[in-house]
Amino acid sequence: MLALGETAIANRLVPPHDADQADPTFPLTVVFCSDCSLVQLGYELPVEAIFDDDYPYFSSFSAALCDHASRHVDGLLATNRVGKESFVAEIASNDGYLLRNFVDLGITPLGIDPSPGPAAAAESVGVPTIVGFFGSEMAARIVSDRGRADVIVANNVMAHVPDLNDFVSGLSILLGDHGVLTIENPYVRDLIRHCEFDTIYHEHYCYFSCTSVETLMHRHGLHLNDVEYFADLHGGTLRWWISRSDHQTDTCRTFLSDERDLGITSFDFYAQLAARVASVQGELRSFIDGCRADGFRVAGYGAAAKGATLLNSTGIGADDIDFVVDRNIHKHGMLMPGCHVPIRPVDALLEEQPDVTVILSCNFADEIVRQQPEYVQRGGRFAVPIPGPRYI
Repeated sequence: MLALGETAIANRLVPPHDADQADPTFPLTVVFCSDCSLVQLGYELPVEAIFDDDYPYFSSFSAALCDHASRHVDGLLATNRVGKESFVAEIASNDGYLLRNFVDLGITPLGIDPSPGPAAAAESVGVPTIVGFFGSEMAARIVSDRGRADVIVANNVMAHVPDLNDFVSGLSILLGDHGVLTIENPYVRDLIRHCEFDTIYHEHYCYFSCTSVETLMHRHGLHLNDVEYFADLHGGTLRWWISRSDHQTDTCRTFLSDERDLGITSFDFYAQLAARVASVQGELRSFIDGCRADGFRVAGYGAAAKGATLLNSTGIGADDIDFVVDRNIHKHGMLMPGCHVPIRPVDALLEEQPDVTVILSCNFADEIVRQQPEYVQRGGRFAVPIPGPRYI
């Protein structure tokens, strides 16, 4: 349904001493399965090539994401799904941004994450963490050591595993008979509706609907019971509530029915995406060219994977954008993959005062603008590129 060309690995930041070397590139194509309704990459990189020792994503640098995680924990407590003796596990626990809330409550959780850097950060805030890739084998080991989990949280991870069946089999092994599993991922409906092609990169192997999640869970003896929708999180995110028992809410049934009515279960829903992406790319290219023609200095905000896809697939590079700023100190001094735009601290916005800053992490646009009132007061302008470039 979409081909974005050969692109670099979106989170593989480049050290300055490699600036003159071309990054390895790999096909970035998206396909649709008419049997299970799953949208997925047509070319899969091995996970070890992506989640290595230098993986730079640390969730705690996003205040909005931390607030969202805290509210999720509060909800689990309010509905009595968690108590002092509960066994809580999180798959892809990153730097402990969510599980540290349980630590503060005197509950000892278990984090699982394949990246040593974020895992070490989680340990430093009191979150015991297993470093490794989760699947059926690891799940069996955890059950042998600690028993089965009362609560499993898996936020923004199910899209990141190429072997979905082994992953969900692991969830089924680990989940207790009366336990609850919550899974969050961006909603493929919103990706298509809003042309959010920047969320497509090698790290995201799959793009989910409620229909595809229900099919996947049934295959492993689990049931999709409820759905929550967060319109402002990652461009539109769903939280799926899953257990061993089948008690679907009216909300869940409505989501599944609406997907059938929208045609999400057929290729026609996705058929026009490629043409729309090409249009957005052309508009963004013209916008940047126009800014440069007017003598404007242009910067970017957000050295995230989304930004890498956006810039590289559109052909925008260091000749077009002077630098990208990011709050994540682990990215400072590095170069964006592929396009090799330098990454600087956020203070560079005030030091350099570029005329226009394109927000490359559109999902955090409101948070970013709120954090930079002085830049705006001095005359700086923020723009978002999707679903078409515009000033905000």
